[in-house]
Amino acid sequence: MSTPVVTTIELQSLPKLTSGKVRDLYEIDDKTLLFVTTDRISAYDVIMANGVPQKGAILTQLTAHWFKVLGERIPGLKTHFISLTPPPSVSDEDKSLIRGRSMQVRKLKVFPIEAIVRGYITGSAWNEYQKTGTVHGIPQPAGLQQCSPFPKPLYTPSTKAELGDHDENISPEKAAEIVGDKYAARIEELALKVYSTAAEYAREHGIIIADTKFEFGLDEETDDIVLIDEVLTPDSSRFWPASEYEVGRDQDSFDKQFLRNWLTKEGLKAKDGVEMPQELAEATSARYKEAFKLLTGKTLEEALGEL
Repeated sequence: MSTPVVTTIELQSLPKLTSGKVRDLYEIDDKTLLFVTTDRISAYDVIMANGVPQKGAILTQLTAHWFKVLGERIPGLKTHFISLTPPPSVSDEDKSLIRGRSMQVRKLKVFPIEAIVRGYITGSAWNEYQKTGTVHGIPQPAGLQQCSPFPKPLYTPSTKAELGDHDENISPEKAAEIVGDKYAARIEELALKVYSTAAEYAREHGIIIADTKFEFGLDEETDDIVLIDEVLTPDSSRFWPASEYEVGRDQDSFDKQFLRNWLTKEGLKAKDGVEMPQELAEATSARYKEAFKLLTGKTLEEALGEL
């Protein structure tokens, strides 16, 4: 029996605050939110008409795993994660809709930038480098090959666009103008630290994290910068199988690159209302699950069975 794909969820027990490309946010109280992750998938800033089986559960459970790993490896790291268990105010009927795909998180002021970290030169970074010798406008050494590692990871922030708009690449200086000098350096430092720590862990588990994006929030009571949103998933990162890595060519991946390649090939890049073939949706789900198992040591079903 095929797993139902959940692209829309309407909880009756809690007020919905907003819907994003993949996630719906509900308010538990004035300090707590419920993140609910659907099976929607987007590429090139456009949401596909159909979803990827069990994707919401994969992203939620993997994010919770990363919060645990990072908390153990980075002393003093603050995250917004509270619990994978829905609050008592959620009805049994609603709980069945969100099983495995929701987490309680702290409500914080969100910094309006994407903190992108690149460890390897690929995608748009490789295209730019071939033309200008720069990445994100930052000069790079001559002689880099496709998918080779940067001498050290690069922090390349972007704006955080509203739904339907496109993120815009910005310089670290522009990011500082947006969030303020007081926080900009700390966000950059934290993003690079989290990336390096996660990349080392992932490599130990057979995955190269080529690049990823983080979001941060501010705890206005303590002035702490807090890691928020989903982290280090196949949606927010490029994951490559370490055993097949080879410089000088495109890499196989456990992420959305599979979908991006299909959209480009079919001439459907950035077009609205596109429906993926079912076999593409199933193959994307299988790749996400493979990455999940490598990183957590469990199948998704085993992780869900522990809830």
